[in-house]
Amino acid sequence: MTIHFLLVGSIRKIIVILLIALQAFVIPWSASASDVTVSGSSTVMPLAEVAAEEFNVLQKDYVVTVSAGGTGAGILGIAERKNDIAMASREVTDGERQRFGDSFEEFLVGQDGISLAVSDEVYLAGVKGLSRQQVRDIYSGNITNWKEVGGPDTEIYVISREEGSGTRDNFNEEVLGSGDAETPGVDTVAMGGAEVKTAISGSDKAIGYLGFNYLGNGVHGIAFNGFMPNYDNIKLDLYELHRHLYFYTFGKPSAGAQSFIDFVRGPQGQKIAAEEGFIPI
Repeated sequence: MTIHFLLVGSIRKIIVILLIALQAFVIPWSASASDVTVSGSSTVMPLAEVAAEEFNVLQKDYVVTVSAGGTGAGILGIAERKNDIAMASREVTDGERQRFGDSFEEFLVGQDGISLAVSDEVYLAGVKGLSRQQVRDIYSGNITNWKEVGGPDTEIYVISREEGSGTRDNFNEEVLGSGDAETPGVDTVAMGGAEVKTAISGSDKAIGYLGFNYLGNGVHGIAFNGFMPNYDNIKLDLYELHRHLYFYTFGKPSAGAQSFIDFVRGPQGQKIAAEEGFIPI
């Protein structure tokens, strides 16, 4: 009888150990299956972050996490299956399609303007707008003093974005004529719109470009070819440096990715887009 109970107890212990081991194996797999990872454009990130916070509260099936890194990095991330969704402030390029294949799925999530912006002192001294040629000359290094465009007699501090930035690619394409254009007039390369804003507001002679939603608090948007970067001009396509903002997946979205995409493109997500300073679709 004693031997019988010992055997039963031993078997129970073995079963418990096996169940614990099985649980330890299953739980991480289940959790990872419900994760949705989003990465890419720092411009789109404020919309995606706030939307993810609300989405995660409203449902329990999926957990969305968001990180920046630039449009190019986001597209690379989904192509290499490291992330579920890429945030992008430009369209996927022909070069990216040639490199990774034509399996990208595109989802419009908002509109934005690449806003030219200057420091307080420059704005108050009279620089309220620039032509395409003037901006091109500044970034090309042909214009180096604000007095050449109606501003104060001081050198221009020129800020650009890093390689791989969708904002940089769009700006170079629209203003300089090529996404790969050289910009010898640039003094500082900033990583993300927030860093551009900090650099402009911390200087008395700066110019840079950043998303429409970053304007304010010492960073003045100025007119480009006669039109200011404001809601109506961007919505009506009058401001030439307007652009679309996207989510991309590589192949058909997973159930979780599709659910989050639908949320961002729906009424609640587009309300968040407007609150974050973007133009709803």
